[in-house]
Amino acid sequence: MEHELLRQAREHMARTVDVLQGELAKIHTGRANPTLVESVMVDYYGAPTPLKHVAHLVAPDPDLIMIRPFDRTQIPAIEKAVLGAGLGLNPQNDGQVIRIKVPRLSEERRNELVKLVGKKVEEAKVALRNVRRDAREKLDQERKEGRLAEDDLFRLREELDAITAEHTKRADALAEKKAHEMRTL
Repeated sequence: MEHELLRQAREHMARTVDVLQGELAKIHTGRANPTLVESVMVDYYGAPTPLKHVAHLVAPDPDLIMIRPFDRTQIPAIEKAVLGAGLGLNPQNDGQVIRIKVPRLSEERRNELVKLVGKKVEEAKVALRNVRRDAREKLDQERKEGRLAEDDLFRLREELDAITAEHTKRADALAEKKAHEMRTL
């Protein structure tokens, strides 16, 4: 049976990698993807609401995102929210749906985005190392209190290092996949 501290560390590291995956999905690759705008906050009858909760989002073409609001009276609020999100996207509506033409990325912009991906991955790795450090401190504390034998401490530390390495590899794989997407599209 896995030690409770290792189980907690594994869960926390898995959540960290999941957050990284969500962050990387929001980075524009030159291809239209509804995740680019789904978390844009819309002033929906006075309450800030994610766009994905007020409209149906699809990407019918590689360079087009279509937003079909559930309530057509919210089209101006949705347009304002997309413009204000700082994504560099220009929404256009026909009274029924909002269309967003996603521009192709220049080589310079692709390189900037690859650097941004690297920065996000490094932040995730720091978070993973912080989880490892906290778990190690708790293990050391258990050892000092006599609830853990010396041999068990070293075994658990090795397992913790293996868990950290596993999640670091997952983060690196996500970064490599995203960078490859941005270079090939």
